[in-house]
Amino acid sequence: GCGLGPAGRGGGGAGLIPVLHIISDTNIGGGGRSLLSYLQYYDRGRFWMEVAMPRGSALAERVRALDVPVHELDALADRSLDLAALAPLRRLIRQLEPRLVHTHGALTGRLAGRLEGRRVVYTKHCAFPPSGPLATPPGRLLNGLADGLLADGVLAVGPSAREILKASGIPERRIHELFNGVPPLPSPTSEQRQAARAAFGLQPGDFVAGILARVEEYKGHGTLLDAAERLAAQNRPIRLLVAGEGGYLDEVRRRSAALPPGCVVLAGFVQEVERALWAMDVQVNASTVSETSSLSLLEGMSMGLPALASGCGGNPSLILHGENGLIFPPGDGEALASGLARLMDSPEERAAMGRRAKEIFQARFTGERYAKNIEKIYLDILKGDQ
Repeated sequence: GCGLGPAGRGGGGAGLIPVLHIISDTNIGGGGRSLLSYLQYYDRGRFWMEVAMPRGSALAERVRALDVPVHELDALADRSLDLAALAPLRRLIRQLEPRLVHTHGALTGRLAGRLEGRRVVYTKHCAFPPSGPLATPPGRLLNGLADGLLADGVLAVGPSAREILKASGIPERRIHELFNGVPPLPSPTSEQRQAARAAFGLQPGDFVAGILARVEEYKGHGTLLDAAERLAAQNRPIRLLVAGEGGYLDEVRRRSAALPPGCVVLAGFVQEVERALWAMDVQVNASTVSETSSLSLLEGMSMGLPALASGCGGNPSLILHGENGLIFPPGDGEALASGLARLMDSPEERAAMGRRAKEIFQARFTGERYAKNIEKIYLDILKGDQ
């Protein structure tokens, strides 16, 4: 690690509030992307940030590029609870003396922060309903008590995360709801748009609906394929751009074979998400469970892309039906097909929704707003501490 304290940046950091973020991810998922967004926009005149993560995490280089010190541990890799990380984290906290420890999925980080007498917050980035013992009244009670011991506050990314935290026994007074914010993506020039399409084997005149998500059953790729089958039966030419990887890919491949040749483009993992978004006419989010405030939807909105989104979790808070896109019932391929047909037939409505998407993004979902919301929670929690 690099142990510069808050006063370590040429003496210019004295008086800043030191915060240590702890994340267990080795790849860049939703939690990592949210953290990067925050670190890009945080108030450097008030706070000093450092990040602890597993050695070799893909996040390390990106965090350092934002001029934020990184501490790599030989533990914690993709494990929320890793007792091998407890002693190193406690040593790091003693060395850095943060006033606040903010964990992203890392339960070990909360334990270490508490054992070192620090204020602790954590972000709930996903929204899977509680299951097993957590779904029972005794489980909820124990979880609420444990959470009270280990955290002063929980940041719920969207209304669905808030509901799931409440359902798992966390007292409402400790839950702070906020929405994700992202750096805006550039809107494409017509040349960039055509180049992006060509890179995926798409033609200039194609109507392209894209989905940018892990390819898992709960992300609703099956619903999108249901819709594509209906549109194919109506002789409506649609191209689906599927960007991402995951355990449901073989099933998507199998079902794609029954559609007209070239209907489905499997792009795999796309490093530069804007290139996939540039190729689309509309973005689809078809999740059936676990949707907080989708980073992909926000990125699409930032560059003026309308969306068709299932009414799952936080989606209806981002996509306002008839304004910047359309909402359809989760799992309803017929409703999704109908929405796609509507936007395919009406380029004017599509363009108006795209303009509105940009306006809504600027008003509510910028990275600056996200950072301010987080820092307000930090200051509320630290209030009264000396």
